Amino acid sequence: MPDLQPWFATHTHAASAPLGDLVAAKRGRRVGVVLPARDEAATIGEIVRRVRTAWCDLVPLVDEVVVVDSRSSDDTAAAAREAGAVVVTAEDPDPTFDGGKGSAMRTGMAHLTSDVGVFLDADVRGFDPAFVARLVGPLLTDPSLVLVKAFYDRPTHDGGGGRVTELAARPEIARRAPELAGFVQPLAGECAFALDAFVDLPVVSGYGVDVGMLLQAMRKHGLDATAQADLGRREHDHQDLHALGRMALQVRAAFDLVLEDRHVVVDERWVPGRDVDGAATLEAERVETRLLPPPGA
Repeated sequence: MPDLQPWFATHTHAASAPLGDLVAAKRGRRVGVVLPARDEAATIGEIVRRVRTAWCDLVPLVDEVVVVDSRSSDDTAAAAREAGAVVVTAEDPDPTFDGGKGSAMRTGMAHLTSDVGVFLDADVRGFDPAFVARLVGPLLTDPSLVLVKAFYDRPTHDGGGGRVTELAARPEIARRAPELAGFVQPLAGECAFALDAFVDLPVVSGYGVDVGMLLQAMRKHGLDATAQADLGRREHDHQDLHALGRMALQVRAAFDLVLEDRHVVVDERWVPGRDVDGAATLEAERVETRLLPPPGA
């Protein structure tokens, strides 16, 4: 087992640098915020407005805000556009395959005109603009870093926060990538990244994308090129158990795709349930996770 205490002590950041120092640390670089979103009309507008007010209007830290609309059936795109974001549509390399969050993040990176990107979740309630400064600060001030992952306290109204992390991600990390065991929340969707470090790397589809970026950063640049930032408290909706089951399969598939250089992982499972009359049912489900082409392809 590797000794992660030295890395944890030097690469875990609890607060951001003074705002003036952060702006000066840009040194001519552009910073872009990207929000992948599917059916997040209830929260996306407020997040975009707060980012733009804090970091575009009051402090010149962020140069662009991009929302990637991923097959939304509500007014996500309109709400984001009204709040001042540039809105693009998620582009699946294969139109017959829904690449989910991975395709949305890949599209966001492909459309960025910035040097440094910040991914934010689009379903956060009570969003704090300080999230952006805390994430991007270490990357702007330390040229050795290519990826800064978030961690945070998340209230769990249903007692289920972090289930996929503890039951799927951490066992895989312990067995296959123990260097990453110091990350408090390896599946966190919020991160800051140097675009040139990822633009030529393939992207894991679905919910495997977040740990996929972490695995790729470690594999190509080493653990010391990664860090984590404490965002404090954040709150968002939890997925139901069926969705969490699919997510867990995609997370585990990410390890196969990145560490074994595979291109497709297909999992098949039987999902028990009940119909409207209460009778027991059994449904076959296929979960396919792919390695998508690099954003710069």
